Amino acid sequence: TSYLSKDGTQELVWQTSWGSTTRMIGALVMMHGDDHGLRVPPRLAQTQVVVLAIKGDEPVLAKVREIGDRLKAAGIRVHVDDRTDTPFGRRAVDWELKGVPVRVEVGPRDLASGTAMVARRIPGGKQAIAVEDLVRLLPAVLEEDQALLLAQSRERRESRTTEVSTFGEAVEAAVAGGWARIPWATLGEEGEAGLAEHAVTVRCLVAEDGSVPSADDAPGNVAVVARAY
Repeated sequence: TSYLSKDGTQELVWQTSWGSTTRMIGALVMMHGDDHGLRVPPRLAQTQVVVLAIKGDEPVLAKVREIGDRLKAAGIRVHVDDRTDTPFGRRAVDWELKGVPVRVEVGPRDLASGTAMVARRIPGGKQAIAVEDLVRLLPAVLEEDQALLLAQSRERRESRTTEVSTFGEAVEAAVAGGWARIPWATLGEEGEAGLAEHAVTVRCLVAEDGSVPSADDAPGNVAVVARAY
């Protein structure tokens, strides 16, 4: 395929397809999801906080809209769920499944006490927070949950990664469902070809410290091998 360039000559089209978007979404779901649905990192979440009205009373609806406006003005990505045609429990479960990091729930008793119930998706649990403190406290809560999710992911990765020194050990670790780090100088292209017999592949090549290598054959490079899933 070619196109007419601005100088009037035919040029070949340059294109590539590496599917990064769908792969990243799949990795996010697999790494962070749990038995209750998604858990979306706060920095990536389209909606960071959802404010729910427990009852459809007009004073409650007015308060959740007010809270939503104040959080939005503070730079938080917020959605106000003021639906009155769906039970509160169903709506709360829906947002939990979608992985929204924080739910702020307001009912008549909360309105009377000047508080809101804050439910955190990532660590779990709820706590009552004064409505006047929400704008001040929620940004820190979101950053704390971001750091917690990252720490959990790193711990999960490290607990499933084995340092090995032989081809056989690499295959054993990968077949067991984990990752193996093996020196590229030990594995090499011949060893890489042999991995295919066990449905194992080199997932990436990194420098010894885990950073991007300066070259494929740089001294100290490490191959991370595993089964595709």
